[in-house]
Amino acid sequence: MAKTAAHPKHHFENWQVWPGSYKNPPADGRFRFPEVTALHVDRNTPIASMGSCFAREIRKKLLAEGYNYITEETYHPLSVHASAAWERVYNTFCMRQILEYTFGDWRPEVRWWQVPDSEQVQDPYRRIFVYDSLDAAESDFEQHIGHSRCALQRAEILIITLGLTEIWEDTGDGSVICLPSGPYVNQGGDMDRYRFRVSRYPENLENLEAIHEIMAENNPDCRLLITVSPVHMWATFRKDLDVISASCNSKSTLRAVADEFVSRHENVFYFPAFEMATIYKAIQGKSYFARGKENFHVNQETVDFIMEHFFRFFQGDRKP
Repeated sequence: MAKTAAHPKHHFENWQVWPGSYKNPPADGRFRFPEVTALHVDRNTPIASMGSCFAREIRKKLLAEGYNYITEETYHPLSVHASAAWERVYNTFCMRQILEYTFGDWRPEVRWWQVPDSEQVQDPYRRIFVYDSLDAAESDFEQHIGHSRCALQRAEILIITLGLTEIWEDTGDGSVICLPSGPYVNQGGDMDRYRFRVSRYPENLENLEAIHEIMAENNPDCRLLITVSPVHMWATFRKDLDVISASCNSKSTLRAVADEFVSRHENVFYFPAFEMATIYKAIQGKSYFARGKENFHVNQETVDFIMEHFFRFFQGDRKP
């Protein structure tokens, strides 16, 4: 009988083999990654980004390093997280809505919340932002649309950071609010028309495809760079899972969605920020979690590590 080798000989690049396994070099702080020649970034490349809390870290680092990061509405409090005053965007539904109101005629049945105990008006779709009047809200949003369009049409690269699969959905028209929070909710505003649910793989992929289609029509030269946020959930609205399991479900679903989405389009790329934080740092015996009350966030050392590799991957520095 012929013998069967347990590990037949193959030629693998070092990034194809688990760090430190058998004779493969251990994790040395230089994350190995296949070469990406179709996406090059330098300090002149116009870059925009949107997404969850980690998107804010990307923004801060790109600006600090002198990159051509697009900043619209710098006067606006909601612009500190992204390239325009989109605020933090936790799910693909809200991202899709941004593209739809920027380039289309997105009009939800309930556009504004009237805060019960005051004359203030809250925007349900941009986290917690309150205006003194409906006129002020509509005027600001009209200006925001122009800034949003400018940011998305100027971008040669749009970084999208995927965060969560949990959503709050309007049962009337299917629009997705940011979060059930702020003075409207705290003061007893009517939330009967909204339902909580966990979104699934097909619909998140559909949302990314819709984003790709809108960008292809309005900025066909823009390339999309997808990441999954390594920032975990602070809390889950689910009653059937603990927060750690719910967070893992969100990240796993979105990572699978990202893989399929990237495989479909030549102008869409993936950057493994999530893997660098949650797996590679652990292989090195280091924690990536922040300290203190926001210990579900990523610590600064890990942010710096991820962004150093971002610059290395997309600037052509492929030294081993």
